[in-house]
Amino acid sequence: MTLRKGFEPHLAIGETTVTGRDIEMLRAIDRFGSMHRAADELGRSYPHLQRRVVELEDAIGQLTRRARGGKDGGGTELTDDALDLIRRFERLRVELSGVTSVPESVISGTVTDQYGELATVQTAAGEISARVPEAAEDVEIAVRADAVVLMDPHSPSDGHTSLRNQLRGVVNELDIEDATATVSVEVADSVTITSVVTEESVDRLDLKEGTEVITAFKTTAARATALDS
Repeated sequence: MTLRKGFEPHLAIGETTVTGRDIEMLRAIDRFGSMHRAADELGRSYPHLQRRVVELEDAIGQLTRRARGGKDGGGTELTDDALDLIRRFERLRVELSGVTSVPESVISGTVTDQYGELATVQTAAGEISARVPEAAEDVEIAVRADAVVLMDPHSPSDGHTSLRNQLRGVVNELDIEDATATVSVEVADSVTITSVVTEESVDRLDLKEGTEVITAFKTTAARATALDS
């Protein structure tokens, strides 16, 4: 099974959480130079918007200041701290977009041996070495597609000794877009592992539907969640 995750970024500063809605508010204040105008443009009440600014400033420091002059007699502008907060949030958004846009394969199995946080899990595709919660028995193992390497089954694997998990399978879906390819490999009945590789790798391995390949990934790239009741 392959899943795609989606969630909204947020910054935790002390006990205060900065959300995308807060950043949208700060951007509107910066754009229109007025909290009244920002509230109108965002469809929010001015008292609520002003209260939220005060809450953020109590946790972070001064984010707005009164601007003097102008035909309307001044307005509100953002401080350097507020602009820095916006930049920090946008960096986080970019980082998370990279995480959430990558498909994730999920494989069910049963723990057969555990040594610390690492364990051997028996799955329909064979044994997988993964990071497993202590005392877990039945688990689901999640592996991000960008952690999966595709290997030619006829080439020596000596150069990939750190890739503990190596499962043989057949390509059942291939989607190439913007010089990268998302490759789904069936490694057992109803068990598919997805990999994201470059178009160059597709050509080098001569990948197409029906091509036999080895999917390989490190133990640390396989994280299990307990299904035990």
